[in-house]
Amino acid sequence: MKRWTKPAGLALFGMMAASPALAEPAIVMTDLNMRAGPGPEYPVVATIRSDSAVDVLGCMGSWCDVTVEGARGWASASYIAFDIEGSPVIVPEVGTRMDIPEADFEAESYWDENYRDEPFYVERERYIHGGFAGGAATGAIAGAVVGGPVGAAVGGLAGAAIGTTIVPPERVTTYIEEEPVEPVRIDREVSVGVSLPETVVLHPVPEYEYQYAMVNSRPVLVEPGSRRVVYVYR
Repeated sequence: MKRWTKPAGLALFGMMAASPALAEPAIVMTDLNMRAGPGPEYPVVATIRSDSAVDVLGCMGSWCDVTVEGARGWASASYIAFDIEGSPVIVPEVGTRMDIPEADFEAESYWDENYRDEPFYVERERYIHGGFAGGAATGAIAGAVVGGPVGAAVGGLAGAAIGTTIVPPERVTTYIEEEPVEPVRIDREVSVGVSLPETVVLHPVPEYEYQYAMVNSRPVLVEPGSRRVVYVYR
């Protein structure tokens, strides 16, 4: 059985009271964004480091309301796992083996309780009245994976979620900067290992095996055959 470690590794923001969590903590399977609401539209509250333990208060759609080291926010259920009979099982596959509460989200009270002292609180009205609440909580959102330190510079490595990493040549980075393409919005946060839908147009880079696209305001390098992201510019 794999021994899970529980490193601190969390960029903390705000303290708050929370609803009772499940008796057994869960483990995050990769570096993971904790957001101020159940969707990629919401600001990042903190970064939860891979293998950290989190308390799950409840889940809604493909997001879970979690706490860790005093911080509270929403994280992708697809990367949160419980130890079931000695094996990690991610939340969407838990089924009836655990009674995970159904969460709800009311942006006004949630933000007032948890984020009054945070810089993004000034945008409160936008998130309360902008139609975000609950809108991204349903459906198959893959992500919130960060795969690297918060605020990494452009060109910083996105991570090793697919088992290997690449370091793009400087000429590739320069080409992408000089040849901007139409951005595409999808309902997930793009990370290494994610396969892009056919709606995302890939653009070739001269004399380079990978292609590129601008997805959710970030340039990404993609393996053409599988459409799998191999690098995310930060």
